[in-house]
Amino acid sequence: MQPRIRIIGSGMSQPDTIMTSDEMDARLGLKVGTISGISGVQQRHVSIHETAASLAADACRKALASSGLDWENIDCLVSTGATMDQALPYNAALIHAELGLNRQRTTTFDVGASCMSFLTGLDVMSHLVENGRYQNVMLVSADIATFGLNWKELRECGNFGDGAAAVVIRKSLPGEVSLIKASRSHTLSKGVRYCEIPGGGTRFHPERINTPFAPLAKFSMDGKAVFKLVSGELPTFTADLLQQAGVTLAHISTVIPHQASRLALSHMAKRLEIPASKLVDIFARFGNQVGASLPTALHHAISSGQLQRGDDALLIGTGAGVTIGGMVLTY
Repeated sequence: MQPRIRIIGSGMSQPDTIMTSDEMDARLGLKVGTISGISGVQQRHVSIHETAASLAADACRKALASSGLDWENIDCLVSTGATMDQALPYNAALIHAELGLNRQRTTTFDVGASCMSFLTGLDVMSHLVENGRYQNVMLVSADIATFGLNWKELRECGNFGDGAAAVVIRKSLPGEVSLIKASRSHTLSKGVRYCEIPGGGTRFHPERINTPFAPLAKFSMDGKAVFKLVSGELPTFTADLLQQAGVTLAHISTVIPHQASRLALSHMAKRLEIPASKLVDIFARFGNQVGASLPTALHHAISSGQLQRGDDALLIGTGAGVTIGGMVLTY
């Protein structure tokens, strides 16, 4: 089944504070150019007072404005971020409250698949919209990664930034070509411990451990192991996805990847032979914004005109789990 859904609005939001890699070098007592040389990131937005819910609400308002709808038209709000504002309640409820919609009866819930949360949410909701369960759905990803970083691991920590992005989808009208041609994801659970923040749930709760909790609340990643695991899967996964969609890579006008790292983007472009003109690469400006990374790149492609109506786009990426996911959609 190819759900006939249309993205009718998009928006993005970033924290007010911008931190350059040179500023990070100065704070950490490093030679200027160290972090940018390691990570490939020139700057990133970092949260000082913003929450994931406040960033998400701002992105939602912008997406709603570009859609031409009112909040009364939105019957479902789905949070597709990877980081939680708090353990309970779930992020979508907090976002609904942040938007001041306490008098509005809206279905809200979260879809979580780490950095692949947006892609997973878009896949799931496209079928519910196609089948008439919901009319107009707001999907939003908002992530604050910088609080959970271990600055002793510069290769990983220098990659990350904070931000949010949202889209509004509805069922395509007669005559509109917009649809999802193919979508798939695989979990490579051999790498389930390669990217993680152990603390924050019940497994390593302070009430049941005899070790300091603070280190368990920090992000850790075995970047080399992730790269090795994913690089072996990527060509076959992409070929199968394109075959399912009935198109070739030459037919794809825009490739919109999760902005995982400079190495990941470069390797993907090389292995799949993607020309720079087709690739949406905003990594140097924003870094890896976790779940918000891919929809931010999608919004950039739409707002810049790189992705036009009727174009076929390939959305692809990986996330903690380790999960690899992709989608071919006609915008």
